[in-house]
This record gives sequence, structure tokens and C-alpha cells, in this order.
Amino acid sequence: MRVIIFYSGDFGRKVIENLVNPDKFCVSCGDLCDHCRENRPSYAGIISAFYELRTELPEFVDEPMEYIPGNLPECDLILAIDLHPDLLSAIPEIAEKTNAKAVIIPADDSKKVPAGLAEQVKNKLESQEVECECPKPFCALELTGKNIIDEFVNMGFGKPLLKIELDKKGKLFTHVEVLRDAPCGATWFVAKKLKWADVRDYKEIISSAHHSYPCTASMEKDSQLGDTILHEAGYIIRKSVEEAMEKNQ
Repeated sequence: MRVIIFYSGDFGRKVIENLVNPDKFCVSCGDLCDHCRENRPSYAGIISAFYELRTELPEFVDEPMEYIPGNLPECDLILAIDLHPDLLSAIPEIAEKTNAKAVIIPADDSKKVPAGLAEQVKNKLESQEVECECPKPFCALELTGKNIIDEFVNMGFGKPLLKIELDKKGKLFTHVEVLRDAPCGATWFVAKKLKWADVRDYKEIISSAHHSYPCTASMEKDSQLGDTILHEAGYIIRKSVEEAMEKNQ
């Protein structure tokens, strides 16, 4: 798979670093780091290019392609993260130029990815026979039945999936393994905070770790969710932990 990433801001940088998995990306253990992420492969080799696009743009951009780099390489998958809405509207044209087979547009901020625009771009892409998903938030992405997008999820990115083991009395987390990570890398951070913690405190530990990572999803109420996207991301990781705990019982 060949991936091109277009992004603006901290969230996109986190996604790129989580894919690349550099030595100093994860800081959850501090001086007690046991280098657990060394066994997780780096996917730097699949990234054909990444571009940080401008954020200081007019409210309305008449010619969005003027702000897109030229001579784009071909790719299989485009990740379009936190772009100005008018630049986001150019994604179908970019997909055509790069022969992309799939596009993922994370909707972690409703102002940058309004629901109507996301639907419009998705419909346009699908009319071009390009797979598209607009997960809200990115860590809500699950297997879809779409070939390229499912390949990305099966690499280990999307809705968190964990394997959890408890002590014989069921009171302590003795093993918390990340099988699928939130694309920003937060799942590893939460997992490390849970290990050796009291099971009774899991909700507070997850909430604290999720906020201190920190999750960069929007804190403004989303009309579709009826809650903030940041809270939705928190519910997702908590449910993922609970599902893993149930399998341990």
C-alpha cells in the first residue's frame, strides 16, 4: 500500500508519527520505558509523501488546488486530516490526479469537516469508484468491507482493540496488549497506564490518560453525536477496554 497524507495541525502530526513509530514518540512510561513499541512495525515505508497544508487561509478559497503541491506521487490511500473545508473539497480532484483507490477523512472537528461537506466529498469520490470513509472520530474506524480501507485497519489502526489479562483474583490488570491502536497512538498510552492498576479504578484511569495524552478531538458539541467528539473518543476507548475485560472473564 502507498499512502499520501495531507494534514494541518497537531493531530495530523501525531497520526504520522504513530505510523512511523520513532523511538521517542511514546512517552507514557517516562524513565521506566520498557521499549514495548519496538516490536510494533514502522509503516514509514508505505508513506509516499506527506504535506502540511496552510491553516492561515481566507474564509473562502476559490481555487483550492492552488494550495496543493504539484507533482503528487501516485498512491493507493489518501489520509486528509484537519484540512480547511475548501481544501477538503479538492480531495476528489487530488484522488484523480494520484490514482488513489481510497480516501479516509477523519471528522475530529466538525468545523473543519462539516457533515454536509463530508457527505458531498464522499459521494463524489464514490462516483469515481474511490473508497471513502469519514469516521467521527478517527478512532471510530472499523472494518468496512472496502478493500484498501480494511487493509489500513488490519495494519492495526482504527477502533481500539486490546487483549487484557487480570490477576487470579480479578483485581489487578497484569497484561494490557494493544492489538489495534487509535490512529493518534493514544491506545498505547492508555494501556500502559492500566497495567498493574486496580480494576475498580479503570474508568478514572482511562479518562485521565485519554485527556492527558492528550486527545485532540474537538470539545465543541457535535449535532450528529449530541456530544463532543472528544467525549465520543473517550467512550470508544472505555468500551474497548470493557470488551477486552469481558473476554478475560
